[in-house]
Amino acid sequence: MFKTKVTNAGCVYYSDIIPELPHCFTMRESAVEINDNFYKYCEYFKVKEKEFIHPTQTHSSNIRFAEIGEQNYPETDAIILTNTEQAVYLRFADCTPVIVYDRQANIAAVVHAGWRGTVAGILPKTIEKMLESSKSDIENVFVAIGPAIGACCYSVGDEVIQGVDSSVRNNEGLYCERGGKTFLDLKKTNARQAVESGVPIENIDICPFCTCCNNDLFYSYRKENGTDLRHNAIIKLR
Repeated sequence: MFKTKVTNAGCVYYSDIIPELPHCFTMRESAVEINDNFYKYCEYFKVKEKEFIHPTQTHSSNIRFAEIGEQNYPETDAIILTNTEQAVYLRFADCTPVIVYDRQANIAAVVHAGWRGTVAGILPKTIEKMLESSKSDIENVFVAIGPAIGACCYSVGDEVIQGVDSSVRNNEGLYCERGGKTFLDLKKTNARQAVESGVPIENIDICPFCTCCNNDLFYSYRKENGTDLRHNAIIKLR
């Protein structure tokens, strides 16, 4: 279940399915890149400024492991964290933020899953890389899917539908039809991909908020006509 807590940078959401992983999903007021929140999160997560890292996101399916001392992650939409010295944040405004945690190996990842990344299977690919690295079992993997645009607001065309259909074995319940348009549930699509990768369904937590409907709480690219402002998903290992 998703709950709120207050940090030194403001109110954030977190998933109680991964209580041992320091993490959060920020809101408008608590986004990393507004005010002096970057420095506040460095303090909150107890990391040096140079080790609070984020990639250059390009809607790819490229995945990198975080490396101590490395700050440059070009064309990267998922970062896997295996050390306790860094914290990782990614940026979102309607796309799906996903935090993956391997409880047995104590490694985690943040995934940026827009429709292109989702169609390219960035989440299952990240899970696969994590398991290859840790030699862990899929039963130890937990997935927290954060606030993203919902099926209430996300109308899509044939290109997206065909892509999504090719990325899952079962597309039941991923779409709804209203007013002659097809609407996609991107959060449920990523959850379906995780389940089809072997993640137990009880290990998956999905945030109920739609970023477009709840634009007072989160940034929305669609609702705000292409805003360049973003909220975040953040992780740090203990």
